[in-house]
Amino acid sequence: MRVILEGMNNPDMQQFAIEIARIASDNKSEDVTTMDLRGLSQVTDYVVICTGTSDRQIRSVADRMLEYGQEVGEQVYSVSGYTNATWILVDFIDVVVHIFAKQYREYYDLELLWGDAPKVHWARSESA
Repeated sequence: MRVILEGMNNPDMQQFAIEIARIASDNKSEDVTTMDLRGLSQVTDYVVICTGTSDRQIRSVADRMLEYGQEVGEQVYSVSGYTNATWILVDFIDVVVHIFAKQYREYYDLELLWGDAPKVHWARSESA
């Protein structure tokens, strides 16, 4: 059973996940994927997965995501892996972000784990 925390008042978590994916892309992350896990996972509603190009870039992307969450009033529940920056997990409760170094992304292959989940289109149109 999922407990709704007071203060988590953003009704559109899909849009939040989309903006997180866009931050990853805008900050040079590669192969950005967003999946809708509603009805498939009791842990989270959306997962954003991306590949970083260096430990510095991976930390920078995580920092920008945390700043954005703060700007829009989404509290982060936890951040893991920041020191080593080979796999940073940022948990916003309803949106969980995985920022991987390439070899870790390939090894853990989270897209295969959630193969049944629909992908969320997040890319901006060419005219945007």
